[in-house]
Amino acid sequence: MRLRFSDEDENFRAELLGWLEVNPPPFDEERADPRQSSADHRPWARRWQQTLFDAGYLVPGWPPELGGRNATPAQQMIYFDEFTKRAIPRTANPQGLSIIAPSLVDYGTPEQREQFVLPTLRAEISWCLGMSEPNAGSDLASLTTKAVLDGDRFIVNGQKVWTSGAQHADWCLCFVRTDPNAAKHKGISVLIIDMRSPGLEYRPIAELTEPSYADFNEVFLSDVEVPRENLVGELNDGWRLSMGSLAHERAMLWIDYAYDVGEVVEHLVRLGKERNFDARQRDLVASAYIDHQALQAIGYSGFAKFAKGQAAPEHSILKLFGSEALQRSLLVGTEESGVAGIDLNTLAPRLWREGSFSQQYLRSFAATIPGGTSEIQRNIIAERILGLPR
Repeated sequence: MRLRFSDEDENFRAELLGWLEVNPPPFDEERADPRQSSADHRPWARRWQQTLFDAGYLVPGWPPELGGRNATPAQQMIYFDEFTKRAIPRTANPQGLSIIAPSLVDYGTPEQREQFVLPTLRAEISWCLGMSEPNAGSDLASLTTKAVLDGDRFIVNGQKVWTSGAQHADWCLCFVRTDPNAAKHKGISVLIIDMRSPGLEYRPIAELTEPSYADFNEVFLSDVEVPRENLVGELNDGWRLSMGSLAHERAMLWIDYAYDVGEVVEHLVRLGKERNFDARQRDLVASAYIDHQALQAIGYSGFAKFAKGQAAPEHSILKLFGSEALQRSLLVGTEESGVAGIDLNTLAPRLWREGSFSQQYLRSFAATIPGGTSEIQRNIIAERILGLPR
């Protein structure tokens, strides 16, 4: 087993870090309030994404004309590792960059790729993703938003919810049911919908702790007309496309979990030294550390397969394991720190958001939802990886 990167790969790391020294990312003094919507393309975000694109550091594994430099899988791993370690943002529209642009490259028509891919990569347009619904949650196969083909257009009716950044998006990659008589996973199609279309309405959902802040939205579609040429992939083949779309999201999502769990472990070790943890408490910290190491090992294996175009079942496992490992480690911190666990300065800003062990633990429940809930992930693992009967 090779336990180190090659000299060529380490040269890539050195070149990347040297470039970042000369081109520092826009941090506090330039960035807008981080509570603002992730899809709100502010000037700093647009400039930074275009800078990364021009340097070939936006999507390093892609060719230069798509914002990359044909980086090898190992070099891509180094890139994401260094960016995550330094909490460097690549974009203010992650669903556009990491899910929708790759999906259009994989499944879009030549005309769709020409119209949408480069503008998305250069932050000239932004996107939202229409998957979750009020009665379906993250169970995409249960969606009921209906699209009826009428000549050269689709007529769309339905509702989406938890749609990040819909109030700022130019376009929506929307999953709709086009054959209501087909089996649950069949009869789904994918449409590109103009967010300014007549009959489309969005309503931001305020957060309980920040009433003035909204990233999530409800989206209502009433007889929205969508040109037939905005169909992505084949009619009624949306489930296959959704698996590809979410694979792009899950391919790198585990890195955030790995670093977050690693940071919690560092805080737990510090807490243990301060309080002279007993054997039971040290075992809890050791368990969190083992989760962190396992998450990294499985992540490296899955990414290597994904980058080579191979099936990577690790990604469903990593989504489930990563989100729940983070939750477990934060629960240890909450319980073992006692009253001090509500101190707002307990954890460093790198960890997701500033806050105490208890605050972060409560927030960690949200991490088990995006990209497919833990329940959905368990079903996928059971049926598609382990081959168990439904």
